[in-house]
Amino acid sequence: MSATGVQDAAAGFADRLAERLDGVSYPTIGHFLEDGFLDPAIQSLLDGVKVAGPAVTVRIAGNDAFAMNRALLALHPGAVLVVDMSGDHRHAPVGAVTAAAATAQGAAGVVVDGVATDILELRATGLPVFSRGTSCLTTKRIHHETSAVNVPVMCGGVEVHPGDWVLGDDNGVIVLSPSVLAGVLDQALASDAAEPALLARIAAGEPLESVLPV
Repeated sequence: MSATGVQDAAAGFADRLAERLDGVSYPTIGHFLEDGFLDPAIQSLLDGVKVAGPAVTVRIAGNDAFAMNRALLALHPGAVLVVDMSGDHRHAPVGAVTAAAATAQGAAGVVVDGVATDILELRATGLPVFSRGTSCLTTKRIHHETSAVNVPVMCGGVEVHPGDWVLGDDNGVIVLSPSVLAGVLDQALASDAAEPALLARIAAGEPLESVLPV
């Protein structure tokens, strides 16, 4: 298969996976897996978001703002930018310009193991951004030799590889390899499909001991 054919096949797989994920409540995945869940301190800065897409990663060291620019150039439609701040939770690598550029590239969202800035402008773009909070202190126009794009990174205590699937909503963020996600998806869909009947039984006053497994 040609390189173009491989890319088209990958894009088709991603589209089908994203379509199926649209019908899944992400917390349902937490019934079946233990790993891949980012530190719950990393939360959406917007309300009512639901994001799913393959990861483009960047490791930022030493307040290196240029590394973020290189990562923005590597984005593609539907991707989620995952930012490893090398333990720095004070300097914001994401703001109004970053969000505008990511949106222009068709990104589905940004996840930062650190803080963001320009909160009003970020919300105005509508781009889902997940972070540990906000700050006025930002990265600087300097280069650092250990910054890198599309390498394995750590984000919220989870190792993230380029191409891993990033799922984010108002509850938090999950990162899973395509194979792990595909393996749990049917279980999650089945569980969500069964939940309305369970809730209806509770609402109807059925004794809980006959509804809840013990």
